[in-house]
Amino acid sequence: MSAISERRERERAHRHQLIITAARELAETEGWEAVTTRRLAERVEYSQPVLYSHFNGKDAIVSAVALDGFSELAAHLRRARQAAPEPGEALRAVCRAYLEFATERPALYQAMFILPTDLKFASAETPPPLRAGFDEFVSCFSPDNERRELFAEVTWSALHGMAVLSDSGRIPSDGQEERLDFLITQIAGTPMRPTAPQGA
Repeated sequence: MSAISERRERERAHRHQLIITAARELAETEGWEAVTTRRLAERVEYSQPVLYSHFNGKDAIVSAVALDGFSELAAHLRRARQAAPEPGEALRAVCRAYLEFATERPALYQAMFILPTDLKFASAETPPPLRAGFDEFVSCFSPDNERRELFAEVTWSALHGMAVLSDSGRIPSDGQEERLDFLITQIAGTPMRPTAPQGA
């Protein structure tokens, strides 16, 4: 690749990230309803055709923001898990970090889990950043636990429900710590191996 081609690729990558950052900032301050190609073009000082050369519409921009969000979430959960004073506290630390992430970045969380995107969950096409976040939950459970991925799925699902319902005011936000205690207690008390059906 020539020096000119390399420079153009760098410039394109810079524009690409600039659009993603602008969309995220606009969503955080005014909500996703305010994120339009016209507003973004004004914000990044490029024409709308330039935006469309990077993204074919708003859903594609939301998907790009969400993918960045999953990278941030995975790193946030990893730091929390590694900073836990002892292995037994890792799950609580990761769960608390997840709820903090959702609370502190509401527009980003919406892009990741609420708004339409083309990201594939729980499939061979799942992007590595998304899988990395899930793996942080899996890592909180013993390798001897035959159902550690199931435990991780249930934990993540419960936390997502807590985050969304709390954000929408459907459950009191000041009860999160008690809910977290209950969730962890229930998960910790679940057998690590499937129990055989009675009479088997």
